[in-house]
Order: sequence, then C-alpha cells, then structure tokens
Amino acid sequence: MDTNLRQRIRAGDHHAFGDLFDAYARSVYNHAFRLTGEWSTAEDVVSLTFLDAWRLRERLDEEGGSLRPWLLGIATNVTRNTRRTARRHAAAVARLPPGEDVRDFADDVAGRLDDAAQLAVVRTALVKLRRAEREVLALCVWSGLGYEAAAEALGVPVGTVRSRLSRARTKLAKHMEPPYSRGQMTGDRTTAVGPIREGNR
Repeated sequence: MDTNLRQRIRAGDHHAFGDLFDAYARSVYNHAFRLTGEWSTAEDVVSLTFLDAWRLRERLDEEGGSLRPWLLGIATNVTRNTRRTARRHAAAVARLPPGEDVRDFADDVAGRLDDAAQLAVVRTALVKLRRAEREVLALCVWSGLGYEAAAEALGVPVGTVRSRLSRARTKLAKHMEPPYSRGQMTGDRTTAVGPIREGNR
C-alpha cells in the first residue's frame, strides 16, 4: 500500500496526499508536541510539515515501507526551524520598549489541565537534554520508531541513534523525580508529553 501511495504522491496525486494526511497527521502532531511542549506550535508544525512534504514529493523514493519516518524526519526539521524563528522573534521583542502589562491567560489554561504538574516535571527534565537527544527520544520512545526508521528520519547512522537514545535515557533517569521517572523509562503512556503513542504504521 505504501509503495503505491509513494508513487501516487510523487506523481502529484492530490487524493493520495489527502490519504497521507489522514493516515499520519496525528503522528506528526504528537511528535511535534513532544519536541516543543506547545499545542499551538505543534499545530503549526503539522501544517508546515505537510506543505514541505508536498514540495519535496519528487525526492521521495518510489520503493519503500511506511511513510511515517519520512514525515517525522520532515517534522523534526520544521520544528528546528520553527524554534529558531521563535528565538529570533523573542530576541526582537525583548529589544522593544516596555509596554502596558497585559494579563497572561496561559497559566489559567495550564491550570485546568489534569497533567499540568506532570508536564512541568517532564519539560524540566527534557530541557537538560541536547536537541539531538530530545529528537531521538521523541522518535524512538514516544513515536515508537525502531532504530533503523529513526535513523532514516534523522538522516544519521543507526549507531548514532542508539548512542543518543542511551544518553537521553540516562539523563532523564537522573533528572526526573519519582513517580514520573519510572513511567517514562519503561515507555508507559505519559499524557504530559503526548496523549497518544502511535504504533508502527
């Protein structure tokens, strides 16, 4: 099925691309959220990922398995660019003269989330990881990709994926306080970093 879908996408078949979106949009969204920790940013990443996928469709190999690694690889690059742009924007805003204080409603929204405390713990631990370690953790642990599929998504050797994942797990075990560390390290579902763990499609 995926081989046929690849060929149709390469040919510019809009219906095939719609099928691609229906099949993998949730996986891309969850992956983006796990990398950014922000719902709105994750939504932007989904849109940009599929725009890039359409733009890059002719580079897609005609033969192959699941298209999920290809899309998650694009999403990873989009996330990097989005965060880089956000940092530049924040720096520009910081240079502006101070204005009138406006109430920030973000805390009110976060307070209504059942997993707000857990989210804070997980995000604090994730900040201590290098970007490359966060990316491989998101792909292998939360998105459920195997080492080879994650390597394909990131464009790195399988050995690099293994070593980055090992370092990420070690750092998380060190920086996360119980009870959260046990659930994370065994790969249990954790709502704070992604409501759904996808299967291998």
